[in-house]
Amino acid sequence: MKLLIKFNLILVVIFGAGGLLIAQFAYSFLIGNARREVLEEAELMIASATSVRDYTATDLSPLLQQNPRHRVRFLAETIPFYGATTTFNNLRKNYPDYSYKESALNPTNPDDRASDWESDIIHNLRDHPNETEKVGERETPNGMSLYLAKPIRVTQECLECHSVPSAAPSAMLAVYGSANGFGWKKDEVVGAQIISVPMAVPVEVADRAYHRLLFFLILTMVLAILAIDAGVYWFVIRPLKIVSDTADRVSRGEKDVPPIKIKGKDEIATVASSFNRMQVSLAKALKMIEEQ
Repeated sequence: MKLLIKFNLILVVIFGAGGLLIAQFAYSFLIGNARREVLEEAELMIASATSVRDYTATDLSPLLQQNPRHRVRFLAETIPFYGATTTFNNLRKNYPDYSYKESALNPTNPDDRASDWESDIIHNLRDHPNETEKVGERETPNGMSLYLAKPIRVTQECLECHSVPSAAPSAMLAVYGSANGFGWKKDEVVGAQIISVPMAVPVEVADRAYHRLLFFLILTMVLAILAIDAGVYWFVIRPLKIVSDTADRVSRGEKDVPPIKIKGKDEIATVASSFNRMQVSLAKALKMIEEQ
């Protein structure tokens, strides 16, 4: 087996083992990074929904409640939950994988009632009042899902409709009745803003980045091997081949074989210099034999 082939095999083993370790660590890093990116997008979405809720509660709802139509027909636009959810549904056109829900333990609208897993999150946020958010994963029929939840606390504006039935607008009572959505207390955690996204989304992002990384790793490895091969051939194999060819000519009894040109002071130059001295000594010895 030629020297260059042996050298290439060593490089492939070293680069392959190193590349495998890098790929394993890189994939874990990329998964974590993609997960953080998805959560950052979810944070922005919740911030947007919160802004809509605050605007609805402080500015829009008081104006709509003065509308004479609100006394005879309940206007859902006065409810912060409705405004935030409607806004997110419009935003979801650009982010179809994300889902948003404002879940409550005791909502006015039954559609906003928390499911079992959402209730667990709300109770956890209640039990840990200092926590501003909760992040986790859960199993769904479609696979693992990543969620971000933030507590919904009762404000003074909320109590205008959710303290006691007698304080609520009659139009709202006509639609939803007086059995649900009351008894809230100021600063109490009654629900949570929850954004869910399938884990397939960050995994897909990580896979794309991982494949690009593998491509550039393999490309870098191939280019590095080619560059090293060129250097080994030019600085090692080529000079050794010159020494070998010169030695063959001398061994065949050729006379006037020119000495090897020496460049540099490395080990190859030392070998060439030693060969030149041997060639000179051999020539002198042959001359002495011929003179006898």
